[in-house]
Amino acid sequence: MNSDFIKKGVDRAPNKSLMVALGLTEEEINRPLIGVVCSYNEIVPGHMHLDKIADAVKAGVRMAGGTPIMFPAIAVCDGIAMGHVGMKYSLVTRDLIADSTEAMVIAHQFDGLVMIPNCDKNVPGLLMAAARLNIPTIFCSGGPMLAGHLDDGSRTCLSHMFEAVGAYHAGTMTEEKVNEYIENACPSCGSCSGMYTANSMNCLCEAIGMALPGNGTIPAPLSARIRLAKKAGMQIMELVNRDIRPRDIMTEAAFENADTVDMALGCSTNTMLHLPAIAHECGMELSLDMSNEISSRTPNLCHLAPAGDTFMEDLDRAGGVYAVMKELTKKNLLNLDVITVTGKTMGENLEGVRNKNPEIIRPIENPFSESGGIAVLKGNIAMDGSVVKQSAVAPEMMQHSGPARVFDSEDDAIAAIFGKQINAGDVVVIRYEGPKGGPGMREMLNPTSAIIGMGLGASVALITDGRFSGATRGAAIGHVSPEAAAGGNIALIKEGDIIDIDIKACTMNARVSEEEFAKRRAEWVCPEPRIKTGYAARYAKLVTSADKGAVLV
Repeated sequence: MNSDFIKKGVDRAPNKSLMVALGLTEEEINRPLIGVVCSYNEIVPGHMHLDKIADAVKAGVRMAGGTPIMFPAIAVCDGIAMGHVGMKYSLVTRDLIADSTEAMVIAHQFDGLVMIPNCDKNVPGLLMAAARLNIPTIFCSGGPMLAGHLDDGSRTCLSHMFEAVGAYHAGTMTEEKVNEYIENACPSCGSCSGMYTANSMNCLCEAIGMALPGNGTIPAPLSARIRLAKKAGMQIMELVNRDIRPRDIMTEAAFENADTVDMALGCSTNTMLHLPAIAHECGMELSLDMSNEISSRTPNLCHLAPAGDTFMEDLDRAGGVYAVMKELTKKNLLNLDVITVTGKTMGENLEGVRNKNPEIIRPIENPFSESGGIAVLKGNIAMDGSVVKQSAVAPEMMQHSGPARVFDSEDDAIAAIFGKQINAGDVVVIRYEGPKGGPGMREMLNPTSAIIGMGLGASVALITDGRFSGATRGAAIGHVSPEAAAGGNIALIKEGDIIDIDIKACTMNARVSEEEFAKRRAEWVCPEPRIKTGYAARYAKLVTSADKGAVLV
């Protein structure tokens, strides 16, 4: 066992004495030592209950003959960080989480790991760490929040909350109504209730084989979530005993499964950052072109918020992620012989699974669309690609042409939107918000929600080298690569340039000639970095482009 290096023989007596200092008995020390990586904190609603999940995991580990030892991982609430400088520190935590977990595990020589994440960067950060460390690991997330209920009985969620602010500025909603949303949009612990980034990644933990069935969908407040945690604690011992490791599970075929399920579920565009980053830690590269190829053959089967008016609790009752995967097997869209943390193949896991609600999970013969939830667009603005959640785009915006309204920061764009300076037909361009330029690639939920709330969702597009929350809907195209700070053509767009967007054809171009772009490039000067000290400044120097997953080199 790995832990033999800190507990076996006279030479390791000093190490062992410090384990005795922890109050561990000889019997506990001699068992496999299981690191329980818990992301509990008191500022993130998705993590406020993870201490209870950790207690259940530890109980499961002990029942199966291991010794659980908990240590923490950080997590940021993107909703609380939204709209101010704090959002520059969201994506960057993904790598902090991976690095700090790597350091803790190697320093203390654990035999296996149970990862307990729940929110946007926390899940992929721990998946990156699992791939990097490659010791037996299982994921047990905290689960989704319940949907909220307004006074009229209608259901609501966080994305409605952000859109309410836009409606207030448009004069179509009162402050009293906004306060009603405040009181009801987020009614419980858990990751916010739609198919946003956190829930997308928790669902993909199942699809890639790193979590037990139900990980992505069982609501956080339910007792079933505690039982799942106990099962995960017990299951890590089988993985240790059989020496089943993350890179045995997260193979190229497993990543294809995850990308396929991503398209069927209509997941967040942020998965197009996280899956390549996780694959990179596994020693393989995922391209955006592969995602487009998978999207072209994968029907979109779910329209959860923000794409529709159903929520994670509905998906759970309909059979969860496995029921979606079962539908995909009807057209042989999945690799079924891959091994998973159950110790069985995905095909064995799916035996007996059924779709319990064809209104929530469309049968594959009757999808919402024949192609997947995400599209990758290329053109002279995004030579290396950009992404859009096409399942959440109004039909009339799948093709759009209009004049560019150019802003060099999210803050300037928000001021213009709320100032009623954006008109129907415009294309809002927000640049210098990419991985390097931001730095940290801020989410743009505030401007996209403002556009929807102001009643412009069916007439205004937005493109950016930043990124979007999974709660974003509308013709919002992010991850433009190369980014403006790296000299991408988005830096050369001028006010009034006509931009042509064709989501169906996966293209996005400015009506600017190569000669004109060359002339503008000769005159272009990159702005000074916005943050020049601390971790964000170091991050900006090391981070790669969004199309490569914004990994550090």
